[in-house]
This record gives sequence, C-alpha cells and structure tokens, in this order.
Amino acid sequence: MNAQSEEVPGHSWLGAPIDARSLFAPEQDALMATLRRLAPADWDKEAVPGWTVRDLAAHLLGDFYGRLARDRDGYRGGPGFARGESLEAFIHRINQEWVDACRRVSPTALIDTLDLIGGQVASFFEAVDLDSPSLGVSWAGIDPAPMWLDSARDFTEFWTHRQQIRHAVGQATDHDPRYLSVVLDTFMRALPHTLREVKASLGTRVQVRVDGPAGGTWTVTATEDRWSLDEPDADGPAARVRLDAETAWRLCTRGIQPDAAVARARIDGDRELAEAACRVVSIVY
Repeated sequence: MNAQSEEVPGHSWLGAPIDARSLFAPEQDALMATLRRLAPADWDKEAVPGWTVRDLAAHLLGDFYGRLARDRDGYRGGPGFARGESLEAFIHRINQEWVDACRRVSPTALIDTLDLIGGQVASFFEAVDLDSPSLGVSWAGIDPAPMWLDSARDFTEFWTHRQQIRHAVGQATDHDPRYLSVVLDTFMRALPHTLREVKASLGTRVQVRVDGPAGGTWTVTATEDRWSLDEPDADGPAARVRLDAETAWRLCTRGIQPDAAVARARIDGDRELAEAACRVVSIVY
C-alpha cells in the first residue's frame, strides 16, 4: 500500500468518482460531539473486540497523524514491514502498538488532541486533488488508488469508528444520509474485487440494492478482464441482492458475517452469484 508519483492506471471499473471532501469537517464535528458527551465509565466499555472506547479514540488519532505525516508533510519515518509480514498483519501490528502506547493518555487529553489534529485532517482533505494518485485500497484491488477512492475510504473509516463508539455506549447508528450514502457508495466499490475469482460468462450482471434514504443500486458486470461497475445496464442482472442499510454497512465492515447478511437479504436469480456478492468486505480484514 504505497503512495505513488506516477499516474494512476485506468480505474473506470471502480465506477464514478466519489467526492467526500466536504464531509470530513462535519464528520469531525460529529465525532467530537459524541466523545464530549461520554460519561467517565463509557471510556472503558468495549467498542470492538479487544479495544475499549478509549482505545478506538486513540486509534483514530493515530490515523489522523499518519495521514498528515505521510501526505501533507511528506514524512517517511515510522514503522516498516517485518520480514515476511503481510499488509494485514503489518496494519494490525502497528495499530496495536499505537493503541498500547496511548493507554497512558487520559480521555480529556485524547479529546483535546483529536479536536486539534482532526480539524487539520479535515482541512487537508478539503484541498486534495481527487484525480491524483494516492495510497492503494487493498479491498478494492487497486494500488495506487485515485485520491477520490483513498479519501472516501478514510471517510468511511472515521464514520465507522464513530458508530462503533456510539454502539458501545448504547446509541444507535447515525443514519444521516449525508454521511451514510457516501459510506455505502464507497463500500460497494469493493464488489469487483469481491467477485474477482467468480467465473461467469461475458456480460453477466449482479445487482446489489440497498434500501432507504441513504441507499442506492450498484450493478457489477463480468467483462473480459474483470468485474466492472462501469458498464451499461443492458440486460437484466443474473442475480439481485436487496439489503437494508444497517445490514449493508455492518456486512462490509464485518460487524456481521456473510451468512447473516444472506439470511436477512432478499435474493432473486442466481443464488450462487448473490451469495458471492454478500462476501463483500470494505476494510482491511
């Protein structure tokens, strides 16, 4: 996963570009409001397996610092890969090292620092060139990725972690369609990579529909080289998957497993293709 100076290779198969730039500042405001409303005991509640709310807040801070250091400041220090270490293992290791180091930081200090650095991250993203080459997005199968996908990926991560904090303290998902529509649209860019090993005749289509104000419809088509989101909807899809928004985003972040999503989905047509689409994952997993 490396930022590259050369041009991004053709990526029309990922679908139309997403512009999340204007959403980073309001998402940052929503995060800060969530954290400032927490009771002292809330910070020690489990947010994700193995991490408390405080750990997850510290992880967000690490993400903020990493983005600014790498892409704003051009800083190339920091940890590197161990011998034979996979991308997933590397990311999980350095995330845990950061969280462990931050366990001496108080919630009050975390809030203050997240407020300062998060605002800088929002300002950074507001000014990016969406067509420039940036970090690879492994779950979409592209490296380098265009900045529009890389920045949208970061937006989905910030949003997802805020929901995990909300859930830890007994709050429901924030379904504001301003945010969730972009989150779902970004997550569905994983569909071509999800189906990369699925063999189908040229022109075969699989459609995923997410209901609700933040939902939409994504159709992925088998082409000569790969599955693609950039093909005209000529014939009807061979398989249709219909999900509610809560199931869709939790599936993509592995808050639920594919079999649970299939059980909740409405499926029409080729069930094998539909179940393959329900293996979509839009995080490093």
